[in-house]
Amino acid sequence: MADAVNGSLDVISEVTQTISPLLSRIVLAVLILLVGLIVGKLMGNMIRRILNEVQLDKHVRSGTGFRISFEKFIGNLTSYFIYFITIILTLNSLGLTAAMLIIITAIILFVLAVSFLLAVKDFFPNIMAGIRIKMKHLFAEGDEIQIKEVRGKITEINLLETRLLTSFKEEVIIPNSLFNKRQVVVRKKATVVSKKK
Repeated sequence: MADAVNGSLDVISEVTQTISPLLSRIVLAVLILLVGLIVGKLMGNMIRRILNEVQLDKHVRSGTGFRISFEKFIGNLTSYFIYFITIILTLNSLGLTAAMLIIITAIILFVLAVSFLLAVKDFFPNIMAGIRIKMKHLFAEGDEIQIKEVRGKITEINLLETRLLTSFKEEVIIPNSLFNKRQVVVRKKATVVSKKK
C-alpha cells in the first residue's frame, strides 16, 4: 500500500513539475500578446494623430492629387508591424518560433499579395485611360458629357478619375476606365472667337 502511495506521489510530483514550466510559458505568452496588442493600437493611434497634426493628407493631396489617406495607412502599418513582432515574441516564449514563423510569414505574404492585387486591379486601367484622355484630348474641363444615364459638365480630369457636375448640382466621380468600356457623348464647350475689324 505504501509503495502505491509513494508511486502516486511521484507521478503527481512529475506532472506538477512538467505543468509548472508549461503553465508559466503560457501565462508569459498571454501577457506578451496582450501588451503587444495594446501597445500596437496605442502606437498606431499616436502616429495617426501626429501625422494629422502636420496635415500629411492635405499636403499629399495638394502635391499629387491622390485622395488616399496616408495618415491612416501609416498608422495602420505601424500597428500591424507591432502586432507581427508581438506574435513572434509570443511564439518564441512558447518555443514554437521556427515552424510557426515560416507559416505565419507565408500567410501574411499571401494576404498582402492578394490585397495588393485587389487594390491595383482598377488602378492601372484607370491610369492608362487617363493618359489616353489627356493625350488624345477626348474631352476637357468645361465640356459636357453623357455616359450611360449620367450627364454633366466636367469640373476636373486627373489620371484616375473624372469629376462631373450634374444639372442638379451633384458631383459625380467616374473612374477613367469606364470611358474605354462605355459609349460617351461629348458636347464641347462653346468657344468664343473674336473677329478682327
